Amino acid sequence: MIGIADGSGAYVDLIDGTFSAFAEGGILSKSKQFQYRPQQQALATEISKTLVNQQSLVAEAGTGVGKSLAYLIPSIKYAMESGKKCLLSTHTINLQEQLLHKDLPLAARLLGQPISYTLLKGRQNYLCPLRLKRALQGKGDIFTSTEVAELKRIYDWSLETEDGTLSDLDFKPSYKVWSQVCSEPDLCTQRRCGPTGKCHYQEARKRANDAQVVILNHNLFFSLLDLNQAEDSEGYLFQRDFIVFDEAHTLENVAAKQLGLRVSAAGAKMELNKIYNPRTRKGILKSAERLDIAESVEKVGDLTGEFFDNVMQALFPNGEHLNPQGQRPPNEIRVHQADLVPNTLTAPIQKLRLELSEISENSENEMLQAEVNDAVRRLGEISDGVAQFLNMEDEEAVYWAELSRGEFTSVTLRSAPVNVAARLRHALFSGGRTAIMTSATLSVSGGSVDYFKRRVGAEHAGELVVGSPFNLAAQMETYVAGGMPEPRSPQYQAEMTEWICSFLQYCGGRAFVLFTSYRDMMSVSEQVQRICTLNGWECFVQGAGSSRQVMLQGFRNAENGVLLGTDSFWTGVDVPGEALSNVIIARLPFEVPSHPVIQARLEDIQSGGGNSFMDYSLPEAVLKFRQGVGRLIRSENDRGKVLILDSRVVSKKYGETFLQCLSPSPVKHLRSIRDLGRR
Repeated sequence: MIGIADGSGAYVDLIDGTFSAFAEGGILSKSKQFQYRPQQQALATEISKTLVNQQSLVAEAGTGVGKSLAYLIPSIKYAMESGKKCLLSTHTINLQEQLLHKDLPLAARLLGQPISYTLLKGRQNYLCPLRLKRALQGKGDIFTSTEVAELKRIYDWSLETEDGTLSDLDFKPSYKVWSQVCSEPDLCTQRRCGPTGKCHYQEARKRANDAQVVILNHNLFFSLLDLNQAEDSEGYLFQRDFIVFDEAHTLENVAAKQLGLRVSAAGAKMELNKIYNPRTRKGILKSAERLDIAESVEKVGDLTGEFFDNVMQALFPNGEHLNPQGQRPPNEIRVHQADLVPNTLTAPIQKLRLELSEISENSENEMLQAEVNDAVRRLGEISDGVAQFLNMEDEEAVYWAELSRGEFTSVTLRSAPVNVAARLRHALFSGGRTAIMTSATLSVSGGSVDYFKRRVGAEHAGELVVGSPFNLAAQMETYVAGGMPEPRSPQYQAEMTEWICSFLQYCGGRAFVLFTSYRDMMSVSEQVQRICTLNGWECFVQGAGSSRQVMLQGFRNAENGVLLGTDSFWTGVDVPGEALSNVIIARLPFEVPSHPVIQARLEDIQSGGGNSFMDYSLPEAVLKFRQGVGRLIRSENDRGKVLILDSRVVSKKYGETFLQCLSPSPVKHLRSIRDLGRR
């Protein structure tokens, strides 16, 4: 046993047992899949101390440490002995899949005992068979012929699927069809769906209640977290639990997104069309045989369109968004004052909700009642969201409008807390609750994780930084193009293109080229594609039609692939082996302070007497830079080169902070492209 609870309730053997288990001759070494790493042993031991003392921990563990096993072994043992549930939260689906299908089964084999674990998704990912049955019964009243065909495909799939979630479906159904058959709070309840034993969400919920380990993602965690839970609470989502956040470097942004507000014109229209669509003359009202209030739905639909048109007019009084000539307006427009436009929606929506509630009260059809009540709830969320946005009720939040451009420009009203630390400090780190946060990139300089701790309110959490066990000095070469003009220079684009193409020729492809802007990427893409064609290499350009996952798989399969990507390829991408042997960083990844959330954070720091560049912009850029460089060496056998095309790492004083991140890899300074051939 790694740990045994004594009579006082203290898990006295867990710490020593964990240290011994991860030792060279420990019980884990009996497995051929275990490799002794002192960094992993230190991390696992510190996590066991944190669990025993019911504290919190911020732990950076470099690539190759094996942090999954380091937190799984002590967490599982502690869960077994304490009766607390272990929550494992990740940012990416890839890591969830790794934990579910590789790491947890391995931990069970190493411990020599079974572990009960499950993956929990947001409830709208799950099919509700009862709702599917009702949708099929009323399909003529609700769906068009095309939508009925989708519904029948879902039914055929439902007869075979064991998972019952959207990701298991072999096609992407329309929002309208899936929203009529997925699990919803008022429709898919334990009383109504649980007894059948066939409801995928209710089964998932039961598995989560019974499991020792529950895997979920950061978005779901923060959407379920009660920010006002009592100080003496022993859990976050369950009565007694603790949480391990892997990929913790994304916590601040995910929390801000989930704890904010979102009301879209498109979303409101879809919800109203589910009730009654005047074009198809289908919806819940037809199913309920209450077309007498269809006019009320149409009226609210018209008012909704007028309201969001008024928002656009207030944002662009001169109609800039309609003018295809000249510079396109930004996608996010910050709103500084309350009452941007008159609230012409709340009262009509409330009136419609009352009319719908009357249908529910007078119906004897339980499922119809539930569907109508769900519509009433959703309309209430829209109404409340509009009122909250216009009133700007949260003084510690930033408000903005977000434009999405397609055939038509649609607008979404958004808000987010400026400082999530103030909210998470109580919700995550107070009382006797335990949160463990780990990632390969949490420290900024000198091995300090203070910046991350301040941003998420974890100032009093313990900390640990362990480096990578890889021999980075031998495995990675780093080049800095010191002769490059600075990014603002008119010559930068042409020089950047020449450097990228020359470096690809020099290295033979097998490269990620990482950009901070779509414009920069597209400015070089044509020339890079030409070089790839001449050499017989495959070229993958983000935004060219393929999904991120398809691009990655194609790159892995290509012998000399070249991938051009922006934000989403800097993090959470794992391509071990020779397929990825080179990484080119076009610019240092400073956030452009045009997004309202970034603006508000910078202003918040300045108003508090801080330096927004040193206290936010630089640390954020360094963390993302580390993530980008970290795409290269993913195993002890990997070898490769990094090229940095931003001369500010040598021309600016702050550049040294970025160069420190590359240690112990040697940094070679190039004055010109010709220097490559001399290396």
